[in-house]
Amino acid sequence: MKKSLRALLGELQPVRVMGAHDGMTAVLAQNYGFEAIWAGGLGICTAAGVPDAGLLTMTELLDAAVTMRRRVDIPIIADVDSGFGDVNVVRRMVQLYEGEGIAAICMEDKQYPKRNSFRDGNVLEDAGVFARKIAVAKAAQRGDDFMVIARLESLIVSAGLDDAIKRAEVYCEAGADALLIHSRARTADEVAEFATAARAADITVPLFMIPTTYPGASARELRACGADAVVYANQVIRAALQAMTAVLDHVAQQDSTRLIEGDIATVADLFDLVKTDELLDDSPWIGLAEKAGSPA
Repeated sequence: MKKSLRALLGELQPVRVMGAHDGMTAVLAQNYGFEAIWAGGLGICTAAGVPDAGLLTMTELLDAAVTMRRRVDIPIIADVDSGFGDVNVVRRMVQLYEGEGIAAICMEDKQYPKRNSFRDGNVLEDAGVFARKIAVAKAAQRGDDFMVIARLESLIVSAGLDDAIKRAEVYCEAGADALLIHSRARTADEVAEFATAARAADITVPLFMIPTTYPGASARELRACGADAVVYANQVIRAALQAMTAVLDHVAQQDSTRLIEGDIATVADLFDLVKTDELLDDSPWIGLAEKAGSPA
């Protein structure tokens, strides 16, 4: 890894984190200069063909994150829902994720069963229960660079700014290395208000924002609002769905790809992305072949 996530947060303002769901999208994100990867639950679940509703197991999500980690040398932040279970599960989760070289986990303060934040019906976990998960996660890690990010869902469930700040204080006291403030608002005003209130409350840990519903705010503008990192969590999987649907629809209607070949990547593009030309020649080594064939 070039630099740890912790180091990047101390140097870059803000860190740009791109959502990915497999090795290919992680490589693309790195190639375009993003500083970290978000191994997001929505993207990974959608790529697996299931809803983002806690249906994939911890090890399935871990496997997807590890596939990305093996393909890039920038930090991977793993979305781990609400921790997959009680504090014993959380402890094992940290051991597994850190052991596989994942840079950070992001755990949200919602009750099981997990529901995507953009669906109704989410219920917040008791702040004390979630803080215990954070404390156990921090106690389980072995290295100094691994980070535990606490994701606040107070604004998602309309619990209000005061609830979000109180929870942020409790989570930081429990050891959270960073906070992610989530919102369904159409502008960045709500998360900016949280950031201002958090700093006023002496909350100094890095703050992550996810501009899914307020895409008009640039990373620079979100930095001015208080963001230390900006996560583009699901744009790549959404773009992939639209592009693949367009191709499938065209072929289904036209029974040919002739008219769209100029609009899609070539096979050579695929070879280039995964460095196919770096494969080794499988022919025998001449020196060994000559030695084996020489007379005694």
